[in-house]
Amino acid sequence: MPVSVLFWLPAALSAGLLVALVVVLLRLYSLEVAASRPGSAPAAPEGWSKLDELLTMLLALQEHGVSHSGAVSREDFGNAVLDCACRLMKCDRGSVMMWDEREVCLKIVAARTPMHRTQQLFLKSGEGVAGKAFSSGQSIFIADPAGDPRYVAPAAGDVEPFVSIPLLVKGKPIGVLNLHASEGAEPFSDYNVKFLGILAGEAAVMIHNMDLFDSLQTFYLEMVQTLARAVDSKDAYTHEHSDRARVKARRVAHELNLPDQMVRYIEYAALLHDIGKIGIDEAILLKPGKLTPEEYEQMKKHPIIGHQILSPVKYLGPVAQMVLYHQEWYDGRGYPEGLKGEEIPLGSRIVAVLDAWDAMTSDRPYRKALGKDIAISELKKGSGTQFDPKVVETFLLLESSDWSAEPADRAPR
Repeated sequence: MPVSVLFWLPAALSAGLLVALVVVLLRLYSLEVAASRPGSAPAAPEGWSKLDELLTMLLALQEHGVSHSGAVSREDFGNAVLDCACRLMKCDRGSVMMWDEREVCLKIVAARTPMHRTQQLFLKSGEGVAGKAFSSGQSIFIADPAGDPRYVAPAAGDVEPFVSIPLLVKGKPIGVLNLHASEGAEPFSDYNVKFLGILAGEAAVMIHNMDLFDSLQTFYLEMVQTLARAVDSKDAYTHEHSDRARVKARRVAHELNLPDQMVRYIEYAALLHDIGKIGIDEAILLKPGKLTPEEYEQMKKHPIIGHQILSPVKYLGPVAQMVLYHQEWYDGRGYPEGLKGEEIPLGSRIVAVLDAWDAMTSDRPYRKALGKDIAISELKKGSGTQFDPKVVETFLLLESSDWSAEPADRAPR
């Protein structure tokens, strides 16, 4: 899948929202035209206010899906969709079911059910009203569930009118939205079901795009890991260096309470910070003695080379910046641009500490690994000059604990 797909998702969502607006306006217009004919019933006076409410909900769902891409689960988004539908129809009971390819059934991902009710958790395609709406791709309204054989009643005396609306993407169902018309709810008229259909259609597109985003995330991670292994294979002395840096980068970023997307970028930067060494002569990389000034100047090019390799991939743009500046010093004496303090991207400052630690605590062509106490002393000595003091403090705190323990609320999805 092309990398550029990721960047068209928000635009596609906006386009879908615009289409929904046009469709609703056309439908309302047709209602008003029909209402103006002699003998016709008056158009619903709440139409325009309900349209405004629906569009507000669609915008909120779009913002929820786009701003949390890669972090929001189907369950979270399903609850957001169900909340919108229940508010739109003044219902207090409903569910969102999604198709599970592995278990070949519809499964509830979000539910709103009074305490005295129960909810059937699994349905096969074609089973019950929800299963039939899913298999047919058509909305189904049941006015009297108790007397309708299509309805799989979860409890005796379940008599509330019920509607099941399929979630469709390009005509293919991916789930269903179910609502029960409890006392005080809006009637499930054709008019209102059309509104719910628009809401369900937009929700389906957003869920589908979230799934595409997750697939792209997996693809990018695999690509990054492949590139990192290529770097490690060229320099035997840094074997597994990237994997170690990745784990620690994620933990440091979490400890600093950074957003999930930023954590992911920093994780990638830790994996790829030395990718520019692909363009450095192996004789320099593996030289057992001190580098000459000329050789050192060549070595100093690896952040720039790494940036040149990564920057054409738009999604990795922030990662490319972190790679470019991971050799900058906090006091401005680093390279390639001599940036200082907050001018250096935080991801670069994190990678700088991890890189220095790994260099000190592993064997290199020019020396044996330093002891842990010496490495700690060197990091503290460089705090405020070579390294960001806050990053050093956080790193050493984690170094004294268990790196493998993920915070319960921030474990990778």
